[in-house]
Amino acid sequence: IGVDFALKVLNWDDNILIRLQLWDIAGQERFGNMTRIYYKEAVGAFLVFDVSAPSSFNAVLKWKHDLDTKVCLADGQPIPCLLLANKCDAKKEGIAADPEMLEKFSKENNFCGWYYTSAKENTNIEESAKFLVGKVCIILIIFGHLNQFFEYLFLDSTKAKTFCP
Repeated sequence: IGVDFALKVLNWDDNILIRLQLWDIAGQERFGNMTRIYYKEAVGAFLVFDVSAPSSFNAVLKWKHDLDTKVCLADGQPIPCLLLANKCDAKKEGIAADPEMLEKFSKENNFCGWYYTSAKENTNIEESAKFLVGKVCIILIIFGHLNQFFEYLFLDSTKAKTFCP
């Protein structure tokens, strides 16, 4: 149905593993009315555009508006959303070629930040995930909900914590 699901494990430090559930809803127009289902209980989001395809960037504000109107924090504020300029190994077009413009765009549109990434070359994938998880944890601490998202697991006889939003 145009949706992909993945699990990503972050090694936060020597003692903490964080497991993320990632839903790729592909930004397809025909599935726009179903996004609320995929956003349910989300505590953070990545919005990803292709730096080599200006039309991809042109859809970012529509995707951000959809996200912000369908999922929010307990106080009504938007969930942390990180903008990812993907395929940074390819030729950058339009605003994607200008880091200062991306910084300005990110701040003006209430993103918690942005990164150039390349899924192909694994560029800034771990870094961007850790950045977003850090933002989510700060918010969970503020609202006093952090403990409900942590559980202890024993992996290879080593005590580790797991984060499952």
